[in-house]
Amino acid sequence: MKRFERLEEIRRMDPYRDASEIYRLSSAYEFPWDFTRALELALYRTYAVPSIGRLLAETAELTDRPQRRYDDTVLLLDAVVEHGFGSEEGRTAIRRINGMHRSYDIADDDMRYVLCTFVVMPKRWIDAYGWRRMSGHETVACAVHYRTLGRHMGIKDIPETYEEFEAFLDAYEREHFAWDEGARRVSDATLDLMTSWYPGPLAPLLRTGTLALLDEPLLRAFRYTPPSAATRAFVRRAVRLRGRAVRLMPPRRAPHHARQNWEVKGYPNGYRLADLGTRPVPGVAGCPVRHIGTLAVD
Repeated sequence: MKRFERLEEIRRMDPYRDASEIYRLSSAYEFPWDFTRALELALYRTYAVPSIGRLLAETAELTDRPQRRYDDTVLLLDAVVEHGFGSEEGRTAIRRINGMHRSYDIADDDMRYVLCTFVVMPKRWIDAYGWRRMSGHETVACAVHYRTLGRHMGIKDIPETYEEFEAFLDAYEREHFAWDEGARRVSDATLDLMTSWYPGPLAPLLRTGTLALLDEPLLRAFRYTPPSAATRAFVRRAVRLRGRAVRLMPPRRAPHHARQNWEVKGYPNGYRLADLGTRPVPGVAGCPVRHIGTLAVD
């Protein structure tokens, strides 16, 4: 297989009818590492919306059990990508996702914003750091895939196109990004988790390197001191060089799904999708009373 042969295959497909298959080819064959980093950043930046970051701090899941919560998120979303919406695995994963979200009073706009990050951040990351830019077919397919996920989650007024997802995300962040003490705790715990995946002496460098990849509005919302311009330029250039190196390598012949990522460490003896995630009890351990009216579609 030649380097651009799979892209040619994607371009022969219908980005609407074959959206989830295109998304699977893109995320599991073309850009598995990039999608992992982009979706990590997507979830991370949602903490800067105080209503989201504060709720996550109140549950204490991401501060007390960050590795397990990271793993659950990766594995549940990955099951839908790998097996499809109509599969037993996909339906089980969506039921678990919905079961957790229905236990909290989450605003429709916040749910819609989180969905937007899943669509927008992969394209922005890949266009900046990938071995090639995301194609038009892949961009449309990504939006359609997450529109489908959003419908299964009962999210209302989902944007129709990538451009609408992007416009909603940018407007929402301009209006809502702000300081929150609880959100900062969740952010610090997440950065600590990411650095824990590597040898301890590298932690300060990795933390600085991660901050160097964040944009100014995100740094301001968390009140982090921005890395120097030279550090940011060095880190971003290094990630771009990785993409150029990947371009010279043979194309991937076997899929690499997110469940295979070495960062997923919480289930060394295996797992059942139906057992993943939390089962909050209303009024207990940071769980507010269930919000009536956020019923999801199975």
